[in-house]
Order: sequence, then C-alpha cells, then structure tokens
Amino acid sequence: MLNVLFRNRRGSVRLPALMISVLLAACLSFGCNKTKTEVRDFDQGAEPAVRTGVKKGIKPRPDEQVAVIETADYGNIVIELYSNIAPQMVERFKKLIQEGFYDGTTFHRLNAASGLIQGGDPLSKDDNPENDGTGDSPYPNVPGEFSDIPFDRGAVGAARKGTTPEFAGRAAVTEEQARDTANCQFFIVLEAAPQFDEDYTVFGQVIEGITNAEIIMRAPVEEDTERPADRIVVKRITLQPRSKFVATKP
Repeated sequence: MLNVLFRNRRGSVRLPALMISVLLAACLSFGCNKTKTEVRDFDQGAEPAVRTGVKKGIKPRPDEQVAVIETADYGNIVIELYSNIAPQMVERFKKLIQEGFYDGTTFHRLNAASGLIQGGDPLSKDDNPENDGTGDSPYPNVPGEFSDIPFDRGAVGAARKGTTPEFAGRAAVTEEQARDTANCQFFIVLEAAPQFDEDYTVFGQVIEGITNAEIIMRAPVEEDTERPADRIVVKRITLQPRSKFVATKP
C-alpha cells in the first residue's frame, strides 16, 4: 500500500522511481521470475487526478482510545486514531481489533527505501507467503476518506488496491474504484511521504514506539522482495485509554 514502491500519483516523482513503479506494476500483473509480495496498493505510475471531496483544514482530534500493536519480538507501537478525519476506517479498525482479527497476523511488507511497513492481512497467518497482501476482512470495503492531513513521519494510512487493467478474464479496476477499496490492511510511514497525500486515507498517528516501527522496517527481507526474511508477528492489537500514554491536558 507506497514512494518508490507505492502507488505514486503526485507530479513530483523522480524519473527513476517512476520507472521502477512501472516495471513493478508489470510484474504484479503478468508475473516475474521472482515473485514479490503482492500488495493492495502499489505505485503504478498513474497521473494525478483531480481530487474531490477532500476534507480541508480539519485538525485531527484523537479518540479517547488508542490502538496498541503488540509484536512478538519488536515491542509495542501505539497509534492514536482520528474518527473526526476518517470515521468509517477508524470504526472498521476498532471493530476488527475488538474481534481479535489482527491477532497472529504479520507485518508482511517492509520497504526501508520507501520508509514504510504494512500489515493487517489475515492471509499472513497462513503458511503461504505468496498470498500475503491480498486478503480482506469479511466486511465490505471502506470508501476513501481523504483529507489534507499530510503523510508525515508516523502517519498511519489505510491500504487499498491500485488500478489494474483487464487481464486473463480479470475485470479492470479503475482509478475511482480503487480509491474505495480500503478494508483491513494498514501501513505506517517512517518518513514524510507527500506522494500519498490526499490519495490514501490517513486515520491515525504513531505516538509511541516509532523506534520499534523503524527497527521492523529495517529487518532483513527476502531477495528481490519486500517480504520479511523472518515472520514479524503481531501477537495482538488492543484498544486502550489514550490517557495511559499521553499526559492529560488541563
């Protein structure tokens, strides 16, 4: 679901990154000798479209609850959630957390060059790494909830599909359709990623454990993939009072 290897529709892309994106999109659609982790939101080098319905000038207001990601080997990552910015995605995230949906999933996608980690796929629980990045929850997709909140360091976004052409009987996914395909997967950026601004749903921000996320991002990956060499397991995600992690303001 991001810069060099994410879907990048901003006009300020460097040419090498665009070339990489185009080649990668071709691999995903038609196959490569070395399979990359299939994901739901690769950069396909499309031109930016005129965005409508983007929330402007709204300051994020953290919910009273935060999401605490407990990993098996890398400590915790605490995320504050913005229902006033992305109410439907936050509602979905909380619902899945309460159902234990994320327990035992992994961070299946790491890219230190792009500065991101991605997780939340139920298929990452099984023994087939080839399907990681393609799974959904049992619930319908969540429409895009785009805002002018920038993808700065620590921002949490909703992963979604990219545009794809019709191929081998598979229906094409248009730009507008792709923008409404968030479901359960999420990503964290560890450096500013303006190419995702107003094009992916921001629904939270890391407020504790950013160093743990960075360590995860730099974990070894399998050759020519974004797949971790060793499984990075999420033991559980829980909802806890934000006041436990942030001093209450008077």
